[in-house]
Amino acid sequence: MSDAEQTMTRYRTLGGIVDDTDRLEAVYKSELEFGDRLVVTTRNSTYVIHSFEQGLYTVTGGWFDLHGLSPINIGINGCTWGGHAIKEDILAAHGLHLEFENSVVTSRILRFQIIRCCEESVH
Repeated sequence: MSDAEQTMTRYRTLGGIVDDTDRLEAVYKSELEFGDRLVVTTRNSTYVIHSFEQGLYTVTGGWFDLHGLSPINIGINGCTWGGHAIKEDILAAHGLHLEFENSVVTSRILRFQIIRCCEESVH
């Protein structure tokens, strides 16, 4: 069984979800500051999430591009394990699905990168 299959087997039970919560490699909502960007690559898409106000983000990419809605100001509910259990304090975690406030749920998150506002250089 591959690592991904083992991970998914653990996540099929509430006990597995609870056990792995502390071990998630994740970006917490509290970590992003005004102007920071989070690039999230899922199995099917890439999203750029720009933090501009507590609990509200400007998002481009993925489903929003496909439906002509980018950029959109939207809240993020958190991340799910592929079902109804949601971790509301995170924006992205490897292996989970990002859920937006309009109920759009992404495919599985493969990777993410924070781009800090203060780290950008102007040329």
